[in-house]
Amino acid sequence: MLGAIFGDIVGSAYEFNNTHDYNFELLTSRSQFTDDTVMTLAVAQGLMASYGKSDEEIREALIDAMKQLGSRYPDAGYGSRFYFWVLGADRKPYNSFGNGSAMRVSSAGWLYGSLEETEHAARLTAEVTHNHPEGIKGAQATVATIYLARTGKSKEEIRDYIEKTYGYDLHKEMSDIVSHGHGEEICQISVPQGLVCFLLSNSYLDCIRKCVSIGGDSDTIAAIAGGIAEAYYGLDEQYRQETLNRLPEDLRKIVSDFESFGKAV
Repeated sequence: MLGAIFGDIVGSAYEFNNTHDYNFELLTSRSQFTDDTVMTLAVAQGLMASYGKSDEEIREALIDAMKQLGSRYPDAGYGSRFYFWVLGADRKPYNSFGNGSAMRVSSAGWLYGSLEETEHAARLTAEVTHNHPEGIKGAQATVATIYLARTGKSKEEIRDYIEKTYGYDLHKEMSDIVSHGHGEEICQISVPQGLVCFLLSNSYLDCIRKCVSIGGDSDTIAAIAGGIAEAYYGLDEQYRQETLNRLPEDLRKIVSDFESFGKAV
């Protein structure tokens, strides 16, 4: 999960100031966590609070966690529709296929003992807001990749499963996924971009650099792929500490709680 948060922090400096330079400055004075991180931790909190309970109880716990943490960090950079949902009284989903469902789902990739359970949990995390089929699909494809990566599957096996199950074309090169502008914040674009960056990478950091240097919604693409790359390559202690150092105490506590919880289940 920290791999997704570090990706968000690195990408944040370039979200509205895109770069296509692979050798961009990794961490700058503008590098900070965004809504991607806040909602990633909210989902982790909701899944921990409702672990082993019914689907409806899980959904309610997710909504509670998102709204509580969102209210604590109202200026994290939410999209307009989600902003009104997370800070408002309405608890109903709004049929979104924005990339928010995929950017926040990484914790679900670490908590369950089977691919089926993992994908089911991803569906629940998405459909509380992003109940459009593409929103659900983006979350499930992201978390399935994390599960497959952390359980030792090869990139070829991962690509084959995701293409067959979710229909994304992942036989692409970096030149095929370059973004030109910031108006592509949907699962249909961001999830394949993140997956291709991971599949073509040779290390965690290479994956993050590939994500940011294609432009577009850089923090979210890097959050999606960063969670996957952590599961496949691991996360260097240096990047772990850089991540924790940029989080306030209450968010660091959720990370700590989640890591302890993950060892216990």
